[in-house]
Amino acid sequence: MTIQYTKHNDIDYQKWDNCISNSLNGIVYAYSWYLNIVAGEWDAIIGDDYSVVFPLVTNRKFGISYIYQPLFTQQLGAFSSSKVDMQTLEQIFDSIPSKIKYKEINLNIYNRLDSSKFNLQNRITYQLDLVQPYFALSSSYSENTRRNISKAIAMGVKVDKRLPVDEFIEFYKINLVVALPAYEFEKLRKIVQLSIERKEGEIYAAYTAQGILCAAVFFVKTNGKVIYLCAASSERGKKHKAMFALVDNFINSYSESFLTLDFEGSNIESVARFYASFGAKPCSYQRVVINDLPWFVKLFKR
Repeated sequence: MTIQYTKHNDIDYQKWDNCISNSLNGIVYAYSWYLNIVAGEWDAIIGDDYSVVFPLVTNRKFGISYIYQPLFTQQLGAFSSSKVDMQTLEQIFDSIPSKIKYKEINLNIYNRLDSSKFNLQNRITYQLDLVQPYFALSSSYSENTRRNISKAIAMGVKVDKRLPVDEFIEFYKINLVVALPAYEFEKLRKIVQLSIERKEGEIYAAYTAQGILCAAVFFVKTNGKVIYLCAASSERGKKHKAMFALVDNFINSYSESFLTLDFEGSNIESVARFYASFGAKPCSYQRVVINDLPWFVKLFKR
C-alpha cells in the first residue's frame, strides 16, 4: 500500500468524506466538516487514493510540533471500508514526519496495535445496540435506573426536542462541572448547529412539571452510530432524575433500528455506572502516546 503524509490544503474533502462514509468503522468525529470545527487545520496520512485515511491534529508549542486529541473527539485513528491490520497501522505511524516529536492519539475500537511496540493505554466506551424492541431493551436496565425513570415520570418530567441551539449551549455552560474556555463552547455550538442542519443531530431537553428546563442531551448520528456527545443537568434536574428520562426517551424512540448508541466513556465511576445501567456494554479502544521529545524537554514536562 502506498501511504503518504498529506498537508491540510492538499486534502480532497470529497474523497475524504466518501472514505469515512463507506468505512466499516466510520464515525462522526472523522468527517472533514467536524475536524475543521474542532481542529481548524489538520493534516493526514492517506493510503491508496483515500482507501485508508488517518487524521492528524497537530499544533506547536515552544517551537515543537505535536499531535493531540481534540476535545469532542473521543476516537480517531485509521478508517477504511476494510479492516485495517496492524501492519498497516504501523506503516501509518512510520509515515508521520519525524519533526513531530510528541503524539497522543486515541484510536477507534477497530484499530489494534501491539503493546510491545507502542506505549498504549486502554480506554473504555459504552455502547448499546438498539435493534431490539423497546420492551427488550428496557428489560436490561438496572433496577435502580427503572426506579429513577419512574420517579422522573411521577414528578412530571417532560421530554421535548425543540430547545434552540444557543439555549442548549448556555444551559450546558452553566451546568458544566469542569469549566471550558469560551472558544471550546463556540466549537460545540458550531458542531450542534451544523449537525442539526445536516439532519444528523438532535437535542433532547427535559422540563419539570412547571416548564423549567432541567436537563439536556445532544446526540449526533452518522454511520449507524449515535454519539451521546454532551449532556448537562441542573441541580433540579438531578433531583427529578431527568437524565434517566431523557436517555430512556431516546432509546424508546430509536428502538428496533439498526443503530448503536455510543455513550462515550468516562473515568468517573458514577458516570460509567450510569451508562452501564441502561444495558450498554463496555468496548475498549487504545490511546497511543509516543514521546520523542528531547531529554531536557521530557525532564521539564515531568
